[in-house]
Amino acid sequence: MAVRPIPVHALWLAQDDPKKNTAVLASKRGDMTLHKTVRSVPKRGVILEPLCGKVFGPEDHALLTEQHGALVGLDCSWAHIESSVERVMKNTRLTPRMLPLLLAANPVNWGKPGRLTTAEALATVLYLMGRKEQASQVLGAFRWGQRFFELNREPLDAYAAAKSSEELVALQFEFFDIERHHEEA
Repeated sequence: MAVRPIPVHALWLAQDDPKKNTAVLASKRGDMTLHKTVRSVPKRGVILEPLCGKVFGPEDHALLTEQHGALVGLDCSWAHIESSVERVMKNTRLTPRMLPLLLAANPVNWGKPGRLTTAEALATVLYLMGRKEQASQVLGAFRWGQRFFELNREPLDAYAAAKSSEELVALQFEFFDIERHHEEA
């Protein structure tokens, strides 16, 4: 039996150049569905937003598989992240999750820890769930897309093998020089 693809969406707040925006470009290829209002976003699933303090872990997989939820990326400028997250989260019941630390492969933030594009973030969750083919598809529109997986292969594989969010968070310290007291599961 074929595995049902995870529905992938992005809420685009139009804060940056649409010609360079990964969510816009990936949606044009049909790799995700783009939304311009919170009202049109699916009602059940996970929204990726980097300020919530809870890392997407194995215990969250059921939200996207058994409960048939959608994976939604919040697409906004890093310069407006606080106000964007506050505005969107007031208007959705989606479960907020952030990602474990990875290096960006996109040309704007190349090599910067945690500064992922929306497409990189969405592909990360798919990879962590064992949906590597769908993850590659989401980044397929970009010359640097496969480079993201090459750059982060070790942490991605370790994170994907973690048995809990706590274990996943702890693994970050093996790959990145970060202070423990700033991280929580």
